[in-house]
Amino acid sequence: GKAETIKIKPLGFTEEVELTLNFICECECHNDGEKNSPKCHFGNGTYECGACKCNEGRVGKQCECSSNDVATEDMDRTCRKDNSTDICSNNGECVCGTCECKKRENPNERYSGLYCECDNFNCDRSGNLLCGGHGTCECRVCKCDPMWTGSACECSQDNRTCLASNKQICNGRGTCECGLCKCTDPKFQGPTCESCPTCPGVCTEHKDCVECRAFGTGEMKDKCQEMCSTFTLIKVKDRDKLPQPNDASYPVMHCKERDANDCWFYYTYAVNNNTEKVVHVVETPECPSGPDIIPIVAGVVAGIVLIGLALLLIWKLLMIIHDRREFAKFEKEKMNAKWDTVSSWKLCQKLRRGYCSRVLAGVWLSESTVKSSCSLAFLFSCEGMSLWS
Repeated sequence: GKAETIKIKPLGFTEEVELTLNFICECECHNDGEKNSPKCHFGNGTYECGACKCNEGRVGKQCECSSNDVATEDMDRTCRKDNSTDICSNNGECVCGTCECKKRENPNERYSGLYCECDNFNCDRSGNLLCGGHGTCECRVCKCDPMWTGSACECSQDNRTCLASNKQICNGRGTCECGLCKCTDPKFQGPTCESCPTCPGVCTEHKDCVECRAFGTGEMKDKCQEMCSTFTLIKVKDRDKLPQPNDASYPVMHCKERDANDCWFYYTYAVNNNTEKVVHVVETPECPSGPDIIPIVAGVVAGIVLIGLALLLIWKLLMIIHDRREFAKFEKEKMNAKWDTVSSWKLCQKLRRGYCSRVLAGVWLSESTVKSSCSLAFLFSCEGMSLWS
């Protein structure tokens, strides 16, 4: 039979594969063709082997075109956007030099355009929705509704979703992009940049809830389930198992607080990349042990003994100083007394002579006069003592 050529070309590529088919036989249907068949545009051809073989002067798949109206060699050219594209963008058929686009099973989906190059179902998606559900798809490009932008209409221009509790955009710690806060201060997190896991006061703020959920104690234990369910609690065996700042891609705050039993408990507080609050707590608090009495008593006794020894040494030193001063004073008085004795003796000798002279002469002196001058020196006897001795 007659050879036929088939060209295979992927959409969007200029390369193509050309196949030449040589038939070893012809179908018997060629002999049973239906001339002037109504299937060939009002009888403008013979319908054989499932296709129309057009009469002279007619062209087209169903012989619907007149060769007088359009040149056969120009029909394909007028159905291409340029030489590098397929006929009707491979989304339709070229009928008499004009593209007739294919129909889709879904009536809401359609091809359009002069060369069937457009469609309304191949636009970008956001949230698995065409144009994010905030626009329409026109010729493979999203036309966004008011207050929405982006290739998939995914970006909201409404800043109300970025308002923090203080009525500031992103708490003054970030910028509002597509209706979402992008925090510029790395310490702050959350939908409106109000959460600061590493700021002072975070530990104190969550202390009661962590205590009641981890140990069942504290001021919040009676309403723990109602008031303290905003975070995920994870218990670890010891402090080494707590998340470290370098282990996570988000800030982690380490906390140490005292519980109702006067014990220390350790935990970390963080807001992860999914804005979920996560608390890791050491399952066993550290409680202080009771005082050891023996060292305390021994210390007190040793202190008393040392203080007593110190006082005794001070007293002894003062006594030595006092004795030395008294001895020096005594030596000084002794020297003075030695001189006074010599002087008194001479005076006494003189008085004695005078006294004895008067005794011998029968003239009496007062005994107190002599005593006041030479003490007991006058007591010795005047017997045998001459007046001139």
